[in-house]
Amino acid sequence: MVTPAYGSGAMPSVWQPENLQELQTLRSRLKGICCFTAGGTLLRTQWEGGLVPAPEHMISLGCIPGMSGISIRGDEMVIGAMTRLKECAAQALLHHLPILQEAVNAIAAPSIRNVATIGGNIVCGVGDTLPALLVYDAKLHWLTDSGIETRSMSSWLQGGRNGSRNPGDVLISIHIPMRPFSLLDADSEQRHAAREVSFYRKLGRRETFSASLVTVALYGEIDLDNRWTKIAIAAGGGSGMAMRLLDSERQLLGSEATVMQAATLAAAVASEFTTYGDAFATEHYRKQTAGNMLGAGLWEALHE
Repeated sequence: MVTPAYGSGAMPSVWQPENLQELQTLRSRLKGICCFTAGGTLLRTQWEGGLVPAPEHMISLGCIPGMSGISIRGDEMVIGAMTRLKECAAQALLHHLPILQEAVNAIAAPSIRNVATIGGNIVCGVGDTLPALLVYDAKLHWLTDSGIETRSMSSWLQGGRNGSRNPGDVLISIHIPMRPFSLLDADSEQRHAAREVSFYRKLGRRETFSASLVTVALYGEIDLDNRWTKIAIAAGGGSGMAMRLLDSERQLLGSEATVMQAATLAAAVASEFTTYGDAFATEHYRKQTAGNMLGAGLWEALHE
């Protein structure tokens, strides 16, 4: 179905496919002359600011069933790409993923979260959810020219760096592996077999409704011998692309967990993090800030 768009000047046609088959047909027919829209909050800002031209055609994803909602399927949590940020923040299931829930709550203002979707925050390439999804080893399911394909968050971000990403692919859902002791039916003995350390930090130019300068996330597991058995660290923010900090992770993995590692981690992150400078913050400031935020977060988590 197609409906007229509202506004002034050249108005795009707005298509509303009702299932994935219709969406695939439209992708093929309108290739190169369309854009996809979910909540549309970022697109509206870009058009109003004259940053990008309005397309000839828009394909709205809002009428496709199964692209919204949060559920547990087997050993994964599945989040539909069209799930509103407000629902992500309020959904009880997301209590099992506190880093992601905190990241969602830190995005923009409630009025934006009522409309914006988690898929839109991911697809923009610089969303505040990206560091959280990186440390949770999220996988993304895309509708491509070849059908549904699965890519890790890290590989999809790498595609943005090397130019191999296809802008015509449509994000369908986000899949996050659930740790055994986080599943709803896990017994208490298994739940206490390891200690989790996790946190998310965002620094903006003001307290709320501000584009981030730096965002960081850390997830780790400590065994009963007080050694790191798993560690995942990510940083991003602003217009920079989020990344896993693999060298910094190796500094901790297998070692004894202690607050003395906070300073070591801060230095490792500042050295490894690849970012940029602009009118609001220099590259050096962003690198040092990411290191300090992760070091301070680790010290707080292990000092409890």
